[in-house]
Amino acid sequence: MRMRPIVLGVTGLLLLTAGCSSSSKNADDKPSGTGASTTTTARAASEPQTLVFNGQGNDLAAYLSVPPFTKHLVDHHNDEEHPNSLDLNGQICFDPKQPTRFVAGEDTFQTTTGEPGWGILELHGSTLDDLAVKEVGKLIPTFQRSNDNPENYGCAFLPDGRILTTDVGNQATGNGDGQLIVWFPPFESRAVKYCKVDVALATGQGLMVDGDTVYLAQARPPRAGIWAYKISDLPTSNTTSGGCNGKDTTGAPMSTTVHPTRFITPSVPDNTVATPNAIAKAPNGNYYVTSVFNGVIAEFTPAGKFVRDILKPPAGEVLGAKPFSTGTPLGIGVAPDGSVYFADIGIVATPKSIGPGDGTGHVRRIAFDAAGNPKAPETMDRDLAFPDGIGIYQLPAS
Repeated sequence: MRMRPIVLGVTGLLLLTAGCSSSSKNADDKPSGTGASTTTTARAASEPQTLVFNGQGNDLAAYLSVPPFTKHLVDHHNDEEHPNSLDLNGQICFDPKQPTRFVAGEDTFQTTTGEPGWGILELHGSTLDDLAVKEVGKLIPTFQRSNDNPENYGCAFLPDGRILTTDVGNQATGNGDGQLIVWFPPFESRAVKYCKVDVALATGQGLMVDGDTVYLAQARPPRAGIWAYKISDLPTSNTTSGGCNGKDTTGAPMSTTVHPTRFITPSVPDNTVATPNAIAKAPNGNYYVTSVFNGVIAEFTPAGKFVRDILKPPAGEVLGAKPFSTGTPLGIGVAPDGSVYFADIGIVATPKSIGPGDGTGHVRRIAFDAAGNPKAPETMDRDLAFPDGIGIYQLPAS
């Protein structure tokens, strides 16, 4: 069970977000697919469907990507009614070589076994209504000593099948101690070999692989930004000959030879990204970066140059006891048609803290008009607890 929601590192961020409120249309709050399980809409026999996956309140939900955003709970959190269920959360990453296999944060029985990690999961079912999931393996690393509970978040598949994960580490105070880890096949066990690449992430979150580069989001100063790692620099095994030449303070294998570069730096007024939390690729080759603290999704060129915001709060809105009306985007995914889906974790600000509110989360979609301009975000689901990651899946044609 997720013991603590991801809370943003606030130290130093108020300076970055000052003066960043900007104009946008209000979110579309028309009724949407908020039922626990509904009947799949009819489709032509040859028509594939895009599904949007999201972890929320320790459940795994899947939605049709178009209105009315029909919802199905693929997996319920572990309780008396569902004793064999999982606790899935974080970024959801489908394997491009094995489309029904995916990785997600998995905290089942964390309070009794102390084994937060990432599940290796198989998706079963041919329609939305009968989708179910089975765990076939689990990635369980050691974690650095931290002020906060271990928070598993990011994931990605490398072209050769290796898996990458990030954990958050310290969230609000303390030195960055999140981790980037490379995992080596086979994955069908709970003793998968790995090599750590970085153990000083400052609130490490979303991952994306594009070409020969891995992009990683870090939300807190002094390392806030999108960082780039060359795939050719990453270890190929957990041995010295495979590039894993050292050990971390926990005694786990670690490479000391991988050195990333900062690809995007939060910089007002150069861009509007205050807390880089996740990154996804647009169909035109550009990148979208979420910034949960100030409610922004920004677009950048492949060279890292700011283009525009595709999401930002209305002018004059201030984060307070209620979230921004347009959402506070954490996880992000892009469908084949270019629509953007994001997990709005529902950040609120009180005199004592800044973090997810009580049932203030949403899943939302941004569609684009014929000229390529973003429309106001549509609400797919509301009143959610800690929706934090997105996965995009193509349901095969029937």
